[in-house]
Amino acid sequence: MIKVLLVDDQSLIRQGLAALLGLEPDLEIVGEAENGAMALTIMTELNPDVVLMDVRMPIMDGVAATREIKIKFPQVKVLVLTTFDDDEYVQAALENGAMGYLLKDTPSEELAIAIRAVNKGYTQLGPGIIKKLMTQFANSQNHQSSPPPPANLMELTPREKEVLRLIATGDSNKEIAQKLYISEGTVKNHVTNILNRLDLRDRTQAAILANSFLDYLHKSIEGDIL
Repeated sequence: MIKVLLVDDQSLIRQGLAALLGLEPDLEIVGEAENGAMALTIMTELNPDVVLMDVRMPIMDGVAATREIKIKFPQVKVLVLTTFDDDEYVQAALENGAMGYLLKDTPSEELAIAIRAVNKGYTQLGPGIIKKLMTQFANSQNHQSSPPPPANLMELTPREKEVLRLIATGDSNKEIAQKLYISEGTVKNHVTNILNRLDLRDRTQAAILANSFLDYLHKSIEGDIL
């Protein structure tokens, strides 16, 4: 059973989420909080596995609360669920330890899937969020010369480079498996190997790195530089 804490300043939102997620047999809503400060005061008592966190809240917002939770309760996963997809909120939340960023129009079934994935340590980003991150990164690189690919990236196998290139486009494991005609389990193994060999925390970091060296990946996969 995955224990979930709901943090949102709107009681109707909390009630709606509790009702919908409570229908999932493997999810248990252990508590609610109307701001980040309140969430921190009940964390020890409730011991949640995943915190579903809003961003804009009074007293302590979701970004500050996420930072404090990751410091004091590093084992707890934070999944941001908000109506705001502003670049600064997305970047700040992820930099402060959030494992995912979804918008409140996410269907309840997809939200439940995201909670399960985050609980296992996977990063979950809503549609359009990964593109925002990539655009931010591309803009930051416009005024910099392209560095050579790191040695550990060059040491990836051709198949691992294919998987990494597809991660950069935002494809899920299932989508990658379909495109490469391999099993989803094989994709998961490749992703694990990629993260370990490149010393990366999650798929988001992998996607950002891959976008820095897309030309190299394309050429390498095509056999121009192996």
